[in-house]
Amino acid sequence: MNRILKKSDMVSLATGIARPSREEAEEAVRTLIRWAGDDPEREGLVGTPDRVVRAYEEFFGGYDEDPREMLQRTFEEVEGYDEVVMLRDIRLESHCEHHMVPIIGKVHIGYLPDRRVVGISKLARVVDAYARRLQIQEKLTAQIANTLQEVLQPRGVAVVIEAAHQCMTTRGVHKSDVAMVTSRMLGAFRDNGETRREFLTMIGRTST
Repeated sequence: MNRILKKSDMVSLATGIARPSREEAEEAVRTLIRWAGDDPEREGLVGTPDRVVRAYEEFFGGYDEDPREMLQRTFEEVEGYDEVVMLRDIRLESHCEHHMVPIIGKVHIGYLPDRRVVGISKLARVVDAYARRLQIQEKLTAQIANTLQEVLQPRGVAVVIEAAHQCMTTRGVHKSDVAMVTSRMLGAFRDNGETRREFLTMIGRTST
């Protein structure tokens, strides 16, 4: 059953979902500790609920950020520059929505500007805003690319993500050293094979 929203509730900017109180969140951690078979009141664990909740505030801070707002300030004085703008090897830290364990990897972003560009730090901030939510890699790839295309309206956008999923490396099939690769190509990167190959060469790949 959905909770009835009250003015006192903290609401996620991204989803509109009302959050429980901090006390409720900490009690949920205590329940999980007991379920694991330990005593949340013993010395080594008594402060764990508070630490976990604070960590979650950092891990999932993307629910309180608007990636589109981050891209609003652009620059038009580019002296006619119309080649690929690329940011390579952006550190990715996210969490799998199926098991809530880390996804660690890197993101490569390229776009072909149409009269305006955005500060490169904003590209990394967009990655973090979407990554710091419960995610699957395919959706994350599409969110980053679609947002850049919608807000900047460039001639094309390319996003490639390479990441290791701890739901696969630390549980289940226990396969280490396996990376998942996803890509989304829009505009010129989808329609023009030469432009797509240029981007892939710049990130050290021949295909995705």
